[in-house]
Amino acid sequence: MAIDEAIFREVQRSGGPPTIRLYGWLSPAVSVGYFQQIDREIDLEACRKSGVSVVRRPTGGKAVYHDDDLTYAVIAGENTSLFPPIILETYRVISQCLVQGLRDLGLEAILAAEGREPGKGSLDASCFSEPSLHELLVKGRKVCGSAQMRSRGVFLQQGSLLMSFDPEKTCDVMLPHREPRARQVQALQKKVTSLYEHLPRSVTRGDVCKSLIGAFQAGWDISFAEGSLTLEEEALKVHLLATKYNDLAKGKI
Repeated sequence: MAIDEAIFREVQRSGGPPTIRLYGWLSPAVSVGYFQQIDREIDLEACRKSGVSVVRRPTGGKAVYHDDDLTYAVIAGENTSLFPPIILETYRVISQCLVQGLRDLGLEAILAAEGREPGKGSLDASCFSEPSLHELLVKGRKVCGSAQMRSRGVFLQQGSLLMSFDPEKTCDVMLPHREPRARQVQALQKKVTSLYEHLPRSVTRGDVCKSLIGAFQAGWDISFAEGSLTLEEEALKVHLLATKYNDLAKGKI
């Protein structure tokens, strides 16, 4: 989260080309939307008992349980010709590339034609409890959730593409527990799917990354150059870790 925000802030400060990051999580974690009320929507005691880290995202939307997923981040200036100035249209052009990347792997995904506006709340804490407009569905079930933030002419969109999905672990860490656990698990199973439910396990996270990058390059008629953080981005990442993203250890998040 600190790296994503550091790149976002540096693009605000000094500009720069569009950036895409693809990454996984070293251990199970819950990323919480910027506006969520943690004590009402996340079972922190269950997270502590299970060794699940909790971090607040800079983007909006609902909570995501990260375990076997591929997370992406797109950071770019709003004035680039690649992205429409309308938030929903930005979601659409990014999601279209994700759809093509999955199709190239043999998985037929479509964009949700209706649903809540991305980043807006629902009655459930989990991002995957219901689809938002232009998010990815496979056979009617959500496979990728996304959220965005915009400020000073720059946007950051983050999303989680599920490689596999464990509805029981997801239900354990999300509040409220207002109905029997088995019923909650069953309801989530009907709404959510994952890549490995449709593709063989021989398709690795690396294969998915390669396919997505190819789809972004073809869809936007650009080429990417692999890079690392600049000195300024690295320094800001360290600062954000110390002053913002370690707040959970101090009892506030």
